[in-house]
Amino acid sequence: MSQVFESIFSTGFFFSVIRVATPLILASMGAVITSNAGITNIGIEGVMLVSALTGVFASAYGFGPWFGLLISIITGVLCSLAIGYVSMSLKADSALTCIAFNTMAVGGTVYFMYAVVKDKGTTIALNSGKLPSLEIPLIKDIPVLGEILSNHNVVSYMALVMIFVVYVLLYKTPLGLRIRSAGKAPNALSSVGVSFLKTRYIALGISGVLGGMAGAFMSMGYVTWFSKNMTAGRGFIALAADAMGNSTPLGAALSAMLFAIAEALSYALQITTISPELVQMLPYAVTILGLIIYSVKKSSSDKKKREQLAKN
Repeated sequence: MSQVFESIFSTGFFFSVIRVATPLILASMGAVITSNAGITNIGIEGVMLVSALTGVFASAYGFGPWFGLLISIITGVLCSLAIGYVSMSLKADSALTCIAFNTMAVGGTVYFMYAVVKDKGTTIALNSGKLPSLEIPLIKDIPVLGEILSNHNVVSYMALVMIFVVYVLLYKTPLGLRIRSAGKAPNALSSVGVSFLKTRYIALGISGVLGGMAGAFMSMGYVTWFSKNMTAGRGFIALAADAMGNSTPLGAALSAMLFAIAEALSYALQITTISPELVQMLPYAVTILGLIIYSVKKSSSDKKKREQLAKN
């Protein structure tokens, strides 16, 4: 047990938390954008998965990992817009559309992976490359702090920057006001001559950019290959982070960090005699527990508001 505590209270553990949090933060920022626009984008899981595969293919057969990142982002945007077209323009049920897309993504990625590399498990045979890591000047020389914050993958730093970017976008720009209005008052938005449908498409496109980056990190930053269903529910965890964070950038990011700590802890516990299956459940158990706590608190808050309105 002492070995477990040593691994948890170490610079390596906190370094891994940031690494694990990267795709969760990016995907949760995408979920924040769509939630504010009045869309529950369950398809973010499939967007990440498809983007991860196309990024690897583009990197291996194109111009390296940076080109792969670009293709992943474009893929994320196209997939998100396709989901929006079916659910909003063709009036299909949005939840069923996203579930269908996620299911198609799981099977489709395996099909194309086998078609290209003749392997249904991974693309490890491809030399797809890896996005670079960055050492931060000055900070890298600070004891302890430098070991935690420096030498992360470039996408990890992009993810941290995106928290600020999404905050500015939503609360400091006209587009952000339109996105929030599309979710809270679509009729009011239409009354001033702005199409709420177009605004939601824009929100989905931005979400696709972030989902594409998250997918690219999974296959070209976290590791250097694509594997079957490698997102492993991270898109759904990102949706939970968005809900727990009340669809705010900072709240969602902090919730994503909480889930990342649980996942990093599950890795640390693998050296113990605890059943591996129980250890692997930890991130998802924390997600469910967090949602239960959030739901109870929200229900209590709503009840107090109703009681206050009744008194007035």
